[in-house]
Amino acid sequence: MIRAVDVSRGFPVGDSVFWGLKHINMEIPAGKLTILKGRSGSGKTTLLNILSALDRPTEGEVYIDGVDVTKLTDRERDLLRRTKVGYVYQSVALIPMMTAYENVEFALRLAAKTKEGRERLTESRKERVEACLHMVGLGNRMTHMPQEMSGGEQQRVAIARAVAARPLVLFADEPTAELDTNTGLQVVKIFKELCEKEGITVIMTTHDTGLMDIGDQVYELEDGEVIGRKDD
Repeated sequence: MIRAVDVSRGFPVGDSVFWGLKHINMEIPAGKLTILKGRSGSGKTTLLNILSALDRPTEGEVYIDGVDVTKLTDRERDLLRRTKVGYVYQSVALIPMMTAYENVEFALRLAAKTKEGRERLTESRKERVEACLHMVGLGNRMTHMPQEMSGGEQQRVAIARAVAARPLVLFADEPTAELDTNTGLQVVKIFKELCEKEGITVIMTTHDTGLMDIGDQVYELEDGEVIGRKDD
């Protein structure tokens, strides 16, 4: 599903360049959960941003579903992100004046602005929203506002919102960092279920060693380089 070929990312620092990523090569299989592991400053978020077409590498190529996204225009990358990619962040960024249902439905309204987004929705908007909230265990919390929900529940709403438009790939940046161990484990198990039931490819970053065994594939980063890889 995703392939990185000799990817490097440099950041100007005065008269020199700081290399946040150095010659990254990886292949991420479709329909699996891949974890990018590393301490703060290891480069995992920088890599996630490049793999998800939020940022461009200084050198190298990134392919999503066979398309070299580094050669796309900004407009084409924006369309790719709206139709094929979902995002979950450490900060859930729910719209506070909307209920859980409305937050998820809003994502579908945005997706419906493109032809491809409309084609991906095979049922009614109401059916899809309800199915996604049931999928994350919040079928009985649809009418609740974000401030009426726990941190774990808010993160599950964010996941439902991210997958509502049926993206090919879901990127999650430290989605469990603000959660306790048990709640974080529940969130990662939801990712696994999304891989198995929806066929979505999930890539997440974490520094929590307790979550590593759940991933189908784990890449370990240190100082901008891949220093290890484990396959299930």
